[in-house]
Amino acid sequence: MRLALLLAVLIGVIAALLTWTRPGAPVPDAATDETIVVYLLDNGFHTDLAVPRAALERRGGPLGRAVEALAPGDWILIGWGDATFYVDQSPIADRLPDGARAFFRPGNPAVLMLDPERRDPRTLHPEDGRAVLTLSPTAFDRMVARVERSLEPSNAAPRLVAARPGDDARFFASRETFSILHLCNHWTANVLNAGGVAIRPVRSVFSGEVMQATRKVEQERKLDIAPARA
Repeated sequence: MRLALLLAVLIGVIAALLTWTRPGAPVPDAATDETIVVYLLDNGFHTDLAVPRAALERRGGPLGRAVEALAPGDWILIGWGDATFYVDQSPIADRLPDGARAFFRPGNPAVLMLDPERRDPRTLHPEDGRAVLTLSPTAFDRMVARVERSLEPSNAAPRLVAARPGDDARFFASRETFSILHLCNHWTANVLNAGGVAIRPVRSVFSGEVMQATRKVEQERKLDIAPARA
């Protein structure tokens, strides 16, 4: 009887965690029709944000200053991950032991990637691997501010810690740490949440969950602006 009760409680806790939803940060209506379009890109297991470079530079701040020093490209891919595994580009089969280290050792240093991209983000992944998100200036500012809070230091010039030969991507020190409890997709979900996207934190371990949350926001926006039928 006691075992059955404990099992029922455990199932209830797991169900609660899987369905737990964190509402998007409330964003007051801006007195402008201006919007900023960003993209969420999914390669099947990892998510990046594609953000207009001009919007980041216009906003300024630590992230804007870091972007100004990058190679040409109208878009900036923003990602986050383990300081070693994320930067390494050797074959995945050769990196499995390091992947286990990144997942299960707590307190791994992390980095924030800024990668200038000349191509339209819609050409980087097929339709099922990307989602569009239309933000008000206020929502965009809150989202970028959350990215900046990941930087070390967060209120000054970001500290460059890695670059790959022949690659324009640059990696900056993060004040957050990487582990199985805080993966790259968790980080992206938190950034989107600051911009108003409701997320399910536990399920955000999967890139598809983050994509679904983003698509839901854009679908709701389209319903809000659709003309009413007579």
